[in-house]
Amino acid sequence: MQLINAILKDTALSKLADRAQELTSTQKIWNEIVPSQLKQYALAGNFEHKRLTVHVENGAIAAKIKLLLPSLLTKLQKQGLEITSIRVQVQVQSKAEKPIKPPRRVSNSASKNLQSLAKQLEGSELGDALNRLSKRT
Repeated sequence: MQLINAILKDTALSKLADRAQELTSTQKIWNEIVPSQLKQYALAGNFEHKRLTVHVENGAIAAKIKLLLPSLLTKLQKQGLEITSIRVQVQVQSKAEKPIKPPRRVSNSASKNLQSLAKQLEGSELGDALNRLSKRT
């Protein structure tokens, strides 16, 4: 632990550690005042020139935060932050989630027809594939 403290006393690293501590404390205060439904979607970011930047996941969350700005600003000031404005910035997700595809089904009559065709082609790859397909009812 002493080694870590000695390294952090270096001027460049001490500034970085101070900045990280400031961001952490700002995030803790933000988590205390923001409504619980929005906590996981909004993060306190940069705090410069008496302006807090809040990063949100999408436009809907940004709109909700903007509606709450006056009360959030007052609450932040009561917590001891010298802040005059809040900037809401949408942080675009770099990885889009894949849509969930519904399982494909076949009707009972189609399943019977596929089974009879699979029996005729028994032993071939096509027959095996038709047999698996016929089981999707």
